[in-house]
Amino acid sequence: MQLVEEGRLQVYDPVAKYLPEIGKMKVGTEITVDGRPALRLSDPERAMTVQDLLRHTAGLTYASRGTSLVHKAYIDAKIGDRTATIEEMVKRLSGVPLLFTPGERWDYSVAVDVQGRLIEVLTGKTLMEAFNERVFQPLGMVDTAFQVPAAKLARAAQPGQKPNGPPMTPRFKVDDGAKYESGGGGLLGTAEDYLRFSLALANGGAFQGKRIIGRKTLEFMTADHVGNRPGRPDGFGFGLGFEVHTKLGGDSALMGSVGEYGWSGAAGTTFWVDPKEHLVGIYMVQASAEDTRFLRNQFRSMVQAAIAD
Repeated sequence: MQLVEEGRLQVYDPVAKYLPEIGKMKVGTEITVDGRPALRLSDPERAMTVQDLLRHTAGLTYASRGTSLVHKAYIDAKIGDRTATIEEMVKRLSGVPLLFTPGERWDYSVAVDVQGRLIEVLTGKTLMEAFNERVFQPLGMVDTAFQVPAAKLARAAQPGQKPNGPPMTPRFKVDDGAKYESGGGGLLGTAEDYLRFSLALANGGAFQGKRIIGRKTLEFMTADHVGNRPGRPDGFGFGLGFEVHTKLGGDSALMGSVGEYGWSGAAGTTFWVDPKEHLVGIYMVQASAEDTRFLRNQFRSMVQAAIAD
């Protein structure tokens, strides 16, 4: 969105304007041929836009989010392979079918990684260079990167063991020198660094005199951009990069405030910003899959219960 502010792109721009290979993607619909599942490929009803990437309505997905032939195609194409660059990943992705026509529904996906490639193309820098210049250095986030340097390796958190269960194993080595700079799930950092980032959001886009985004741009980003499209749980929409709390009650099981926004990580981390209560919540944990939702929801409930006036 900094690039939008600079006039380098618009949220309604087709992604193919900057990444032409994305414009070649077809929608894959499962059919049965001679008693076997197959994919019928067809043109999407409309082009994928930058807004679709930001709000996860792009027609993309993750291999882990289903068992369809499209999800299998992600595995076969090695989408997310850490030995590849983001540029190579996007080229591979362009040969994989879309799960649905862009804009049709919400599905969390590798769209954030495609955003990373957009940043590289438009800035002429690697994603890490752009992050450093535009976010990390201005906010003083000194411990956030895609790799942990040798001098800081002793500070890296280690996976623990669940009582009466198998030990957790790392998803990847934090110092393996991998080329893949994944905007969707590759950064390593500290709670202190993430607090600086979260406080910048809570303060309308600035922290300690350093502005990373305009106040009105942030307001636009934290509005619900999904509406009644399928895919989101009751009470939660999605903005441009954030989950947005849209209502209390109904089938929504979490306390909080309408208008708060944030997101969670696959291994249990979570953060949110509550403008109404002037509150930031950050929970940094790596837990086994069955525990992640319980633990972070319990943390949220305890925070809400502590608000007494």
